[in-house]
Amino acid sequence: MPSSKSLPPKENALFKRILKSYEQKQYKNGLKFAKQILSNPKFQEHGETLAMKGLTLNCLGRKEEAYEHVRRGLRNDLKSHVCWHVYGLLQRSDKKYDEAIKCYRNALKWDKNNIQILRDLSLLQIQMRDLEGYRDTRYQLLMLRPTQRASWIGYAMSFHLLVDYKNALSILDTFLDQQQRLNNFDYEHSEVLLYQNMVIQESGDLKQALKHLETFSCQIVDKLTYKENIGNLHLRLADWKKAEEIYEELIDRNPENILYYKKLIEAKRLTSESDIIDFYGKYAEKFPRSMPPKRLPLNYATGEQFRVLVDQYMRKALTKGVPPLFVDLRSLYKDGQKVQIIEELVLGYVQSLEKGNKYSETESSNGPKEPASAILWTYYFLAQHYDYLNQTEKALTYIETAIEHTPTLIELFVTKGRVYKHAGDPVEAYLCLDEAQAMDTADRYINSKCAKYMLRANLLKEAEETCAKFTREGVSAMENLNEMQCMWFQTECALAYQRLGKYGESLKKCHEIDRHFAEIIEDQFDFHTYCLRKMTLRSYMGLLRLEDVLRGHPFYFKAAKCAIEVYIHLFDSPLKDENAEQKLNTENLAPAELKKLKNKQRKAQKKAEQESAQAREAQVKRDQHNKSRQQGDAEADAPQLDELIPDKLARIEDPLEQAIIFCNLFRR
Repeated sequence: MPSSKSLPPKENALFKRILKSYEQKQYKNGLKFAKQILSNPKFQEHGETLAMKGLTLNCLGRKEEAYEHVRRGLRNDLKSHVCWHVYGLLQRSDKKYDEAIKCYRNALKWDKNNIQILRDLSLLQIQMRDLEGYRDTRYQLLMLRPTQRASWIGYAMSFHLLVDYKNALSILDTFLDQQQRLNNFDYEHSEVLLYQNMVIQESGDLKQALKHLETFSCQIVDKLTYKENIGNLHLRLADWKKAEEIYEELIDRNPENILYYKKLIEAKRLTSESDIIDFYGKYAEKFPRSMPPKRLPLNYATGEQFRVLVDQYMRKALTKGVPPLFVDLRSLYKDGQKVQIIEELVLGYVQSLEKGNKYSETESSNGPKEPASAILWTYYFLAQHYDYLNQTEKALTYIETAIEHTPTLIELFVTKGRVYKHAGDPVEAYLCLDEAQAMDTADRYINSKCAKYMLRANLLKEAEETCAKFTREGVSAMENLNEMQCMWFQTECALAYQRLGKYGESLKKCHEIDRHFAEIIEDQFDFHTYCLRKMTLRSYMGLLRLEDVLRGHPFYFKAAKCAIEVYIHLFDSPLKDENAEQKLNTENLAPAELKKLKNKQRKAQKKAEQESAQAREAQVKRDQHNKSRQQGDAEADAPQLDELIPDKLARIEDPLEQAIIFCNLFRR
């Protein structure tokens, strides 16, 4: 490692041991070796040693000392790439990526061919989506390491991200020509070929994409993806016969895949409803245990034909006892005529089953009777049917009848709660879910549903206690759910606090959700190098594109909407200063009442101190847990985020500015 201020052999050997200790995460040893160099009066201001000592201190969580040593080292040796690189690593650990990039660029001025600095710079550039800079850095890495596979792929991907398909394909072709000479056709090589085909398809040259797949078919290991791509390309190129053959093979392989049926219909160019229904009928005979050929024709059938098909479908499901039958058929409710037919059929089932355990009175003397559970699931279906149609009284009648029939079936109480929720009675809805949860305390799904309904009834303490049955012991449920990024719970909490007028608590939950999304974005760092090394290139492109629209997720939308509404309310109606109000009130109080008030305030202060101590204790436990989990990890030195204090959040000076921040983050 060349230095602008080189060390003599003995100290240089110690410096190398500092670097080795850092790489092996033996930070205490690194500090010991640094001390040995710095204790020598000649080298007590040696810049690179000070910088490495600072970096080691940062890994041990001593951030202020770390910055002090690194800045001191940099002042003493401004021409050292090591000092600039270390300063960049510190800035990166504090998520100051723009500053870190500047430091890396300064480091490259003094050592322009340093592989590690270039790699670190490329990571930050792709993280910040500085695509032009990323392309240039990947080019430098390729020139320095032309034999490494990741160098070629990284450079090609930089052009792909810039939508420069021609150069991306040219680089991939050059790289694959080298691979062909090596005859190294493993799974990773197969992934590179599929990625190359993905680039060709995105460039719009479908014929070339098809030719490419056919040429390298023997080298592609993922035969399912190969078949799907071939079929899709034949379809897009209007080569109907070949597309038909391929999708028939795919259906034989997996008759449960709905997409294959739709693509095959497109390949056969079936347009009339009768042809499509006949098509599904043939596959229903061929695959009698497969569901799609029985369910999909219901989307196309009408009138009497629909009545016959849906009758067969529902009878089988009710006999078998399929709880999500209504959810399965709900998409048909867009058509009023189909809704009427379904209602007539199911009401007919109820009458016939009550009389003779048959779905139709005309069948009363033929064959075996239906199981006793058939009428139960019919009541259950009707309750959901009428609930969807906003006929609450009928829905409640049928669900009560079902409960009388079988009072131990949890699904019935969940549906009853849902009916009350849709009717606008969150308290009664929560009581129904609480009863369901009491019937099976080991069911995590019912527990979560119950907690959600409690929150909608503004019962926050009860909801936390309910969730505590499944959270880690020794930590409060609220803390553990935040640690697990349980965003549905935090969103419902934020909305409940907003309804109760506890705006600080509501904002705290919204900011916690925002931090979860920021953490998910940070987690990309783990994949930038991993995906290039393992050649999972198509998945990596999918990840980058997902991260670009991550804050469009419904969880973030709900949290941002809630936060914006709260901030706007606080702008219109700021919270009053409680201390000023108390001063005004105490001036007019009698001595006895004043004494009572002071006692009350003392008790409140004592309680607040106890709660604060408990919170600090929980924080210490959490820090210890995180430290033990991340011990020895060089990236464990993430910046400590400011504590979210509800009262401070609610009394912020610029609520509109904060609302705008949420708006801007959502637009990204």
